[in-house]
Amino acid sequence: MNFPLADKPIRIGILGMTEGNAHPFSWSAMINCYDHDEMCKWTNELYPTIPQYLAKQPKETFGIPGVKVTHVCFTGYEDRAMAENCARASFIPNVVTNPEEMIGEVDAIICATDIGSEHVERCRPFIEAGLPIFIDKPLADNEEDLRTIVKWYDNGAHIQSSSSMRYVKSYEPFYKNHYELGNIRYIVSPMAKYWETYGMHAIEAMHPLLGQGFEWVENLGDHDRAMVHLRHKNGCDVSIPMGYGFASNGLTIMAQYGSRVLSDSDSYYAFKKQLDVFVHYLRTGEEEHPFSDTIEMAKILIAGLKSRDEGGRRVYLNEIKER
Repeated sequence: MNFPLADKPIRIGILGMTEGNAHPFSWSAMINCYDHDEMCKWTNELYPTIPQYLAKQPKETFGIPGVKVTHVCFTGYEDRAMAENCARASFIPNVVTNPEEMIGEVDAIICATDIGSEHVERCRPFIEAGLPIFIDKPLADNEEDLRTIVKWYDNGAHIQSSSSMRYVKSYEPFYKNHYELGNIRYIVSPMAKYWETYGMHAIEAMHPLLGQGFEWVENLGDHDRAMVHLRHKNGCDVSIPMGYGFASNGLTIMAQYGSRVLSDSDSYYAFKKQLDVFVHYLRTGEEEHPFSDTIEMAKILIAGLKSRDEGGRRVYLNEIKER
């Protein structure tokens, strides 16, 4: 297919879902708008923050011009019945049983699942069909799959991946500049849940402050409580404490001339901007940040898993081969 898509109407297929992650519901709602009662029926118990932050938004904030989610398919954790619930909640006209049924019917895919080890097989049919794709964080959680995805990208596949934490409203100004703080010496980027899935939220929240150049990772925790230490080539240390039941207090920056604690609760802004950025990529082919950044962040995640599994050993990023 022709890429970029320029000003043509864009039909998006949503691929999901996994346990603990209802992005197909919320992301589809941000693009298509939604039925409040249907959304509450299927998300209020397990994912109560979704109807809460959606309800705070005025109607005019929903939608992306010229873009609709037209197809949805759930495989793995949930099946067609839940996909039909998502379709009713977010006004998606077509529900399919097999993901490949979307090929030829949509212009792009959003893989809205957060288990990195599943992404290669979930995305392979669409990559082979030439469809541009957004892959939810983490891009990959093992070296073999990372190499596969990077090979696809190097061979011309149109792939984007990010965490919504890159677009947190209160963080963004500091990514553009933090000159008043001088050199950053130490960052604490806490996060809830597990390193395998939500670790990328913590990584991507802090990565734009320093850019590429992370050297090594130590994970002194376990599966339930990650305690991760990273070192950047500029000498900055980063701590990422996380675990199930943790409540993050935002991003703490300690620098040469001052410190800041950045915090934000506007989930809608971050998720919606993430979608807007993907649509901009579809229309223009312009990447909001280099794919090499995404590769380095995936390597940090993989190094953290390797360190944990090897007794907290210091794992250097150059041990993780993406090509």
